[in-house]
Amino acid sequence: MKNNIIAFVVFLTFYNTAFANVTLPNVFSDNMVLQRNTEVTIWGWANSQEEVVITPSWNNQTYKINASNQAKWEINIPTPKEGGPFTISIKGYNEIVLKNILIGEVWICSGQSNMEMNASWGIENGDEVVKNATNPNIRFFTVPKLTATTPQNNLSGNWTECTPETMKYFSAVGYFFAKRLQEDLKNVPIGLISSNWGGTPAEIWMPEEVIQNDAVLLEAAKTRKEERYGPNQPGRAFNAMIYPLTGFKIAGVIWYQGESNVGSTVYDKTFSALITSWRKLWKSDFPFYYAQIAPFNYGENHFGGAIIRDAQRKVLQEVPNTGMAITSDISPVDDIHPKDKKSVGTRLANLALANTYKTNTALVNGPLYKGIKIEKNKVVVAFDFADGLHFSNPKFNQFEIAGADGIFYEAAAILKNNTVVLQSDKVKNPVKVRFAWKNNAQSQLFNKADLPASSFISE
Repeated sequence: MKNNIIAFVVFLTFYNTAFANVTLPNVFSDNMVLQRNTEVTIWGWANSQEEVVITPSWNNQTYKINASNQAKWEINIPTPKEGGPFTISIKGYNEIVLKNILIGEVWICSGQSNMEMNASWGIENGDEVVKNATNPNIRFFTVPKLTATTPQNNLSGNWTECTPETMKYFSAVGYFFAKRLQEDLKNVPIGLISSNWGGTPAEIWMPEEVIQNDAVLLEAAKTRKEERYGPNQPGRAFNAMIYPLTGFKIAGVIWYQGESNVGSTVYDKTFSALITSWRKLWKSDFPFYYAQIAPFNYGENHFGGAIIRDAQRKVLQEVPNTGMAITSDISPVDDIHPKDKKSVGTRLANLALANTYKTNTALVNGPLYKGIKIEKNKVVVAFDFADGLHFSNPKFNQFEIAGADGIFYEAAAILKNNTVVLQSDKVKNPVKVRFAWKNNAQSQLFNKADLPASSFISE
């Protein structure tokens, strides 16, 4: 009897060793897009010490790796210029063949509901857009809403081709971003990974330890109240919805979030820490382009939205390789989910085409506050990206100035050599300026590209 038990245990051990399946995280699936002209990391699991052989069809070379004693393997494989479709064979005791793979540009689309918002919610010209959305060179991967208290090594989901049916339920901003990229990049395949959760603050999208190790961020996080529509605890969505992707090679990130942080006075620090933490984990200073939150009537907190917009503006100076699409001219103040998602996606793509791909030489930024110069009782305000500076309505003024007492008064504004000269009879010795400083302020100041100026307050 004892010998029979030993024989059975030996058999089980041999069986498990011989037939342990090589498995992959779900982000590696049929229809995926891999980043072009680089080395991508492919990883998965297998029996300890099992040899795994990877053969991509774009070069038909074999790459071999043995799984570790933790039953994990990973290997770097070079990718060619854009193209496809290709296959990848991953072979151990079993074989997985990934089909219909494209090589191109991979972007993560993340944030809260304005990035999550899709055509089924009701976007501008939505029916027409959906009808014409067949594009096999755009691929989607949607991350389901998940939370975890610790970083996870996998998430569910799979890659799909862009069809009217799949596009209708995918991030509209992401789709329009990809469409605009393809115009300049000559139909290079675009892979989009959508990882969003409506109503969520930035704190849930970054590693918990980043917040725990920073007294300012921790204090701000403690003020957050529990919400019925999503998590508020630091790191919870990051652990389940971002961390499992951090080995997957990407071109960059587009981001639309901030409405749920209205009321925070340290959002620039929070947002900067988020970007920095993602780049550290990806081991890449990839471009990070984001939409500035739109004007909206946030009730009694009259300046909370303006403070977040200004914090987003400051991040441009604080974090390199970032860009911001200003949305104040394309958003009604009574809808926190503006329906014009095409303009947002296009503006984000124009930033990428100008700064990352260098194919667009047009002016792609709205006027951004540069500094002030005091000349007796006048203030001269200088802007970056100020060519062709003009007011859309000369009778409407959104500039205010204040003296040492900090009380702001509306100022008369005159344009001079692409600067704005301000003056008020009520402020004899001005020291501070603010512009479009209300939650619902839609910028009336534009440059020659008809892009609006960001709201700001001078320091």
